[in-house]
Amino acid sequence: MASSPCCPLCDHPQSYPLPVAGKHYHRCLGCELVWLDAADHLDAWAEKAVYDDHDNRVDDPGYRRFLMRAFGEVLARVPPPASGLDFGCGPGPALIAMGREAGYRMAGYDKFYADEPELLDRQYDFITSTEVIEHIADPKDALDRLWACLKPGGLLVLQTQRVLGDERFKSWRYRHDPTHIVFFAEASFRALGARWQAAVEFPHQDVVVFTKS
Repeated sequence: MASSPCCPLCDHPQSYPLPVAGKHYHRCLGCELVWLDAADHLDAWAEKAVYDDHDNRVDDPGYRRFLMRAFGEVLARVPPPASGLDFGCGPGPALIAMGREAGYRMAGYDKFYADEPELLDRQYDFITSTEVIEHIADPKDALDRLWACLKPGGLLVLQTQRVLGDERFKSWRYRHDPTHIVFFAEASFRALGARWQAAVEFPHQDVVVFTKS
């Protein structure tokens, strides 16, 4: 009998298969993360083609309202002119524009559209990442790197839809995006917070805020 794959977030050694629509997902028995088997991932060119088809304009009021779920937590907790990084800013960096308009010093990183890895060696008062972490095959390494970029007392604000039960996952619309390969449960974020010794809050059903001690 083949051994179950190790969780890519918490390293728990046990998971169980969660096959859906011909794709091979796994769910961690520790932190409840769900992830798509690497054999079912798109290649980088196909992944970028999906992103290129998005229409996320900087001046779109609806898109800005959507981003305010995460950015509103920064506005409420961190006064300008604090320094911020938007991780996975995409081709239409609206959150960066919103931050600068509010008086923050903003930078943006994206592996496809703003690949400046030196930005990930700097320190920030806050980091935002909206609808990004569900696309990352190695979430532990990526999130640990972001955490290391935060100053003491800094905020990491993540926006992504949270996975619930297995049956709901099978019919979940969020799963249908072929670039969505990792799905976080509330328990996944609590496990991260425990490992980082960070305060964890859930101000919105799609938003989690970590505060660095």
